[in-house]
Amino acid sequence: MFHGSMVALVTPMHLDGALDTAALRRFVDFQIDNGTTAIISVGTTGESPTLDMQEHCEVIRLTVEYARGRVPVIAGTGSNSTIEAIELTQCAQEAGAQACLLVTPYYNKPTQEGLYLHYKAIAEAVPIPQILYNVPGRTVCDILPATVARLARIPNIVGIKEATGNLDRARELLKLCPKEFELYSGDDATCLEFMLLGGHGVISVTTNVAPRAMQDMCAAALKGDARTAGAINDRLMGLHKNLFVEANPIPVKWVLEQMGLIEGGIRLPLTRLSEMHHDVLRQAMRAAGLM
Repeated sequence: MFHGSMVALVTPMHLDGALDTAALRRFVDFQIDNGTTAIISVGTTGESPTLDMQEHCEVIRLTVEYARGRVPVIAGTGSNSTIEAIELTQCAQEAGAQACLLVTPYYNKPTQEGLYLHYKAIAEAVPIPQILYNVPGRTVCDILPATVARLARIPNIVGIKEATGNLDRARELLKLCPKEFELYSGDDATCLEFMLLGGHGVISVTTNVAPRAMQDMCAAALKGDARTAGAINDRLMGLHKNLFVEANPIPVKWVLEQMGLIEGGIRLPLTRLSEMHHDVLRQAMRAAGLM
């Protein structure tokens, strides 16, 4: 359904934290003009925890409007409340999103059966295609491959963003899940290996700042051209690693500000990038050809 380099889009903000819709429009165009194959709106990188419900739905709606059908828009609609996740997913469907990305419920630590029933309830309530999102390093909740395989039998649960960075996990998912169930890396540093194993693409933070290089790398990897993909990926590895020197999206927003693509706005409790990390990110930008 979706393949290649998919951007986990930042939500541009003014310095006072207000949404910058003009910058959002420009940034959507920048991504599409540079080959990004899908846009994920209001996920982790889009600061979903600090947007209220109205803002969350409005950013999805505007992203769909600005994309103008040129690429799919996948809306982040996960929550640790099943009722709220259903409401957000309905909102995304009404806004015209092509699919939704639903993070595992965080903080309240459901069982595997609870995870299965949570996602089943959302899928039955809203018919839009839905992608599971596993990032236990943030959520302290790990949806295991056997549970993913159960959920993959539900017709509108179409894939998973697997962000553990564990390639053995990717192999297990490939073994257990139906062939048509799509597997996306959520870890930039291991996404090349993930795709060479049989994954379908990456939902990427790095793509925010280096969309053309990321799409070229993904295109080569999906063709099985490991040599070309590896050469591109080597130049990007500094970004893959150092865009996480502080909590995402703090570093990526700083890099985008340096590139002149957005203002430096970010909402508390997140703060602007600490000065001690500026040099390492500038080095990563130079290695990737961004400076």
